[in-house]
Amino acid sequence: MRCFSLVSYIALLVLAPSAYGQSLSLPDAQHRAVQRSQQVLAQNAAITASQQMSVAAGQLPDPVLKLGIDNLPVSGEDKYSLTKDFMTMRRIGVMQEMTRGEKRDLRSQRYAREAEKATAEKAMVIASIERSTALAWLDRYYAEAMAGVIAEQSEQVRSEIVAAEGAYRGGRGSQADVIAAHSTLAALEDRASEFRRRVLTAKTNLARWIGEGADAPLSARPEIDKIPLDHASLDADLQKHPEIAALAKQAEIAATEAKIAQASSTPDWSVEVAYQQRGPAYSNMVSVGIAIPLPWDKGNRQDREIASKLAMAEQARAQREEMLRAHVAEVRSMIAEWENGRERLTRYERDLLPLARERRRAALAAYQGGKASIADLLLARRNETDARMQAVQLETDTARVWAQLNFLIPSDASHLEHAK
Repeated sequence: MRCFSLVSYIALLVLAPSAYGQSLSLPDAQHRAVQRSQQVLAQNAAITASQQMSVAAGQLPDPVLKLGIDNLPVSGEDKYSLTKDFMTMRRIGVMQEMTRGEKRDLRSQRYAREAEKATAEKAMVIASIERSTALAWLDRYYAEAMAGVIAEQSEQVRSEIVAAEGAYRGGRGSQADVIAAHSTLAALEDRASEFRRRVLTAKTNLARWIGEGADAPLSARPEIDKIPLDHASLDADLQKHPEIAALAKQAEIAATEAKIAQASSTPDWSVEVAYQQRGPAYSNMVSVGIAIPLPWDKGNRQDREIASKLAMAEQARAQREEMLRAHVAEVRSMIAEWENGRERLTRYERDLLPLARERRRAALAAYQGGKASIADLLLARRNETDARMQAVQLETDTARVWAQLNFLIPSDASHLEHAK
């Protein structure tokens, strides 16, 4: 579809000051919004936390230092003596749990999946920021475009007021014509006031995302006639959706936890070495021992834990599939709405706007030739204004749907690189 000429023309009028200052494009606004977002910094911290834990989880547990006194007398003539009884020993030792390499690798993998999930969530945050910034930018763009339509029509009605007053003074018109023209201008000025408020609100909303510079002149709007999605490949395309990717990583985390539970059903051994010092009349000793946990109720503990983790993995997988179906249905509806909007915009450009413009020209010619009243001209003018405003509103709605479709995933993959 060709670029919609009406809004492009209005934008040239409204955005003319950009020639004298730096304009704000949609990609620039989105980049600034992402750069200043605290949500992105929070996700970077989450990624770092999981990456660090992935390394830590793959290590053996810290050894345990053990100190003690064995066989200390508490009665008799050797009471509380550390050296008189041959059984009394001062002991120092170290114990190390020998966690199996398979289990440590799985724990490390679990946190690695957490880091990948945090990365997918970061992509979800960035996509949301880009989408919200695009909607705020487009709201301001089209509010200014509508204000431009009203301003242009107001200027033309002012000229018609001058003509109506001149005709009235010359005896060729009536006072009712002059009043009607002034009433039309008053209505346009009221609408202009409303759109000035909308422009101010739109600038405030844009500033919420990009901070300073939200008042800068806007550059040309982006092309809204293309989206990076297709009905035929929608199921595959939405696999890249950050929310779907995050749920897929959650399913992988749950599956890894199930593997950890299965590996934990085989207990880890602990090894202990101790040195015992006795009285000077006796020999010192060394002890070596092994501790082995006994899974005596495996059916009610380890097996049930494994079953719980497997059920959680199935839950995560089912949630991902359901979310994918919901997104596919929602996006298909949005694509249909976007396509319908483009079709209607083509009709406005091809038929409705030219007809309204020709009707206004015909009314103007008839009025200038004395064959029509000022009321006829003002009605034709009002119909043209309404048609143009409806066209701008339709393009606004279509552009908003385009923004939601176009920024389902982050537009710039470099945003996803984790800051060091």
